[in-house]
Amino acid sequence: MRIGELAARTGVSVRSLRYYEEQGLLTSTRSAGGQRHYTEYEVERVAFIQRLYAAGLSSRTIIELLPCVDAPSAAHSHAALERMATERERLSAHIEDLLRTRDALDALMAAAQDHRDAACRTSPAA
Repeated sequence: MRIGELAARTGVSVRSLRYYEEQGLLTSTRSAGGQRHYTEYEVERVAFIQRLYAAGLSSRTIIELLPCVDAPSAAHSHAALERMATERERLSAHIEDLLRTRDALDALMAAAQDHRDAACRTSPAA
C-alpha cells in the first residue's frame, strides 16, 4: 500500500509517517518511481508506535525498544522492560515537579486573592 493508504488506515498523517521513517521507526520499499510502499505489517507497527508515543516515550526511546518487537528474545525483553522502567521513573519525577509548580502557583493565587480582598475592603465602592 502507498503512504496515503497507510495514513488513512492508521489515522496518522503522511508527515508523521515520513518522520517515523526518518527516525528509523518504520521502513518501506520504494517503487521505480520512488513512491513508498508498505505491507500489512506496517499498519500494526504504526499502531504500536502510536501507543508508545501516547505513553510519553520519545522516538529515541522507541528505537531502543524496537529490537524486542523485531527480534524477540529474553535479553531484548529484559532490556525493553528496564528502559520502560527508566522512562516511568523520569515521568514520575516530572509529575512531582509539576505538582510542586502547581502548589507554588496555588500559593501565589491565594496571596493575590488576599491582596485583592484587602484592597477591596479599604477602597470605597465604585
